[in-house]
Amino acid sequence: MGEYKVEDMSLAALFDQARKIYLTSTESGADQDLVKKGCELLGKCEDMVNSLGLFSSNETKDDISTINLKYILVPFYLAELTEKLAGEERIQILKISQAKLKEFISFCEAMELVPQEELEASAKGASNSFADRRALKIARFRRQKAAETKLTEIKEWKERRGRSTKAAALSTPVEVGEDDQLDDDGEEEREAWLTTISLAICKAFDLLEMLKKEEEMLSAIKEKQLKDGEKEFSEANLDDRTKKAEAWHRDAASRARYTQPAAPITCATFAQDVIEGRANVSQAHVHKHQPMIFGPQSLIGGSLTSERERIAAQVFQPAYRMPTMSIEEAGLREMEMMNKWQERNAKMFEETNSAWHKDKPKMGPSDDDEDDDAAQDKARAWDDWKDDNPRGAGNKKLTPCG
Repeated sequence: MGEYKVEDMSLAALFDQARKIYLTSTESGADQDLVKKGCELLGKCEDMVNSLGLFSSNETKDDISTINLKYILVPFYLAELTEKLAGEERIQILKISQAKLKEFISFCEAMELVPQEELEASAKGASNSFADRRALKIARFRRQKAAETKLTEIKEWKERRGRSTKAAALSTPVEVGEDDQLDDDGEEEREAWLTTISLAICKAFDLLEMLKKEEEMLSAIKEKQLKDGEKEFSEANLDDRTKKAEAWHRDAASRARYTQPAAPITCATFAQDVIEGRANVSQAHVHKHQPMIFGPQSLIGGSLTSERERIAAQVFQPAYRMPTMSIEEAGLREMEMMNKWQERNAKMFEETNSAWHKDKPKMGPSDDDEDDDAAQDKARAWDDWKDDNPRGAGNKKLTPCG
């Protein structure tokens, strides 16, 4: 980035250089030298804003000019860059970053830039319930996404307008001085900076919560170290714990190879009894269950003596037909049917092996032979009659030449 002469730079140049460092450190990781330089530039920026008196306590966002709106972000950028600093006094760094975030949020609150739901949540403090905190985080996430989308749209619109302006300038002569005119108070630029501030407010609340939790955790660790005589976990202790964990897993894996799994439960009703504690897996079980009965308990236990009781017992019946037997009983019944079918087939095979063509033929005329002779005589008589009465012989009188 080169060396910066901070004393000779203007406020706008300082802010632009510091914002570039902020965006670079956010996107590509925190280079400590770059982060320290950014903190130095933002600190100088903050001093110049205070000395110039750009903002007043009795102003709102509508009273601030568009060219000065971006300087509201100086404490937020300084807080984020300070949090990225690496040092032994981490708790002190966290406190400085939290102070800058609170300063930024307080100023935005005075400028009427903080949403009302954030103000209500801050007023309640730690009394917020889990549901309220969750709803607040969801609303904050939605505002952040909406702001990011809006900034992307503004950036794309600027690029399209720049390309169209450049194309128009190539075809149209430009008067001297017209291309240097900047509309700093334009609605587009103002909307972009207000959206950026809104996005920064969402990030500031999230970062403040995260830094508070980190500070509490580090403070608890420091107190524990002081109580234990500042005893730290050495690398040898960590290696010893790792070896113990690996040995335990290795022994468990070797034991698992010789462990016999329990017999599977094939009855759904018995499995439900085991789950609900009414039976043990080791118990001997006979898979015989009556179909489930629905209806009032007073009628289920007794006998149904009237039509009214029978209809009343059918109240709250399921819309589908209930099973009348278990899966095991159905399997046994199918096995029984299969055995009967095999027995019947075996009997049929025995009858087939002793068929008529394997028996000795009987001597003498039979009834079948007599039936064949009668049919043959009948056929011969029919043929003789057809010879005596040809087809159409009875209709000769109806023809003209008959």
